[in-house]
Amino acid sequence: MATLRNLKIKTSTCKRIVKELKSYEKEVEREAAKTADMKEKGDDPYDLKQQENVLAESRMMIPDCRKRLEAALAVLKGTLAELESSNQKEGPEIDDAGSTIAEVEQLFQETDD
Repeated sequence: MATLRNLKIKTSTCKRIVKELKSYEKEVEREAAKTADMKEKGDDPYDLKQQENVLAESRMMIPDCRKRLEAALAVLKGTLAELESSNQKEGPEIDDAGSTIAEVEQLFQETDD
């Protein structure tokens, strides 16, 4: 049985994963710039290889984070639908969940383009 408390937890989970995804995207940008700078300067090949490994690891985290966000979004939608079917259609938790769902879907649309 879905409760407002469960809805709040699922909403917070989605928000946390969105924040994590954005953080990984920024990290990839930062590490890519650092790698390009190292190549430009002609740094030691070993250091450059290590930096490329760091960049590759950061890039691998983005698809994983997206999968977790997709799963969390599906659970949040299910919880919200269950609450709405039990005649709880108003309240700050429900509004927050709705806006979080819209934000996540918009994020997916932007990255799919």
